[in-house]
Amino acid sequence: MCDILHLEWTATPKTPPRPILACSGCRLSKPFRSSGRIRLNANGKRLDAWLIYKCLDCDGTWNRPIFERQNVRAIDPGVLEAMQASTPDFVSRIEFDVQALKARASRVEESDDIDMRRTVLRYDADWRRIVIALALPYPTGLRLDRLLAAELPLSRSRLQALSDAGELRIGPERKDALKRGIRDGTLITLDLRDEAERLAIGRAAMAADQR
Repeated sequence: MCDILHLEWTATPKTPPRPILACSGCRLSKPFRSSGRIRLNANGKRLDAWLIYKCLDCDGTWNRPIFERQNVRAIDPGVLEAMQASTPDFVSRIEFDVQALKARASRVEESDDIDMRRTVLRYDADWRRIVIALALPYPTGLRLDRLLAAELPLSRSRLQALSDAGELRIGPERKDALKRGIRDGTLITLDLRDEAERLAIGRAAMAADQR
């Protein structure tokens, strides 16, 4: 059917998650941010690697283990080169791996701030349905209802009402999907009866890429 406005939203978190740690300099629990630098230490054929974090308020540091006592021969040469150079892409993958961070720090501060890039994949002149595919370069704890309410002229209560009426569908299907964190590959379909509301939502969904 030729009735679709199909969009891709690429949501990139602005700030990596920050561990809350006891800072020896401040003598208080403080958030630490990544320095963007990886430290390597060789002991014979064994290698340790850490990502260095710094207290937001002083020069206190924390070494976040990437791996410990790893045989150098078992490390992919490309990975080893990326660690030696602290390449931004490699470092970002570690910074945004919140589950690995939570395994090292009991408290983690996550930000909901994201950069959003919208791309129109298909625009039928007489579109009646809005389909939004989410792409996440890095994971974020932002809930789906909060994302949609921030980007579209819809309140969270209205989103829930649309979901209950079957006019808002989310794939893959999960219980309470609106209240869960957004995931890469999530597909959102809006099938609205009111033309004025549909057009307003479509304009907001396309934003900078208006038609």
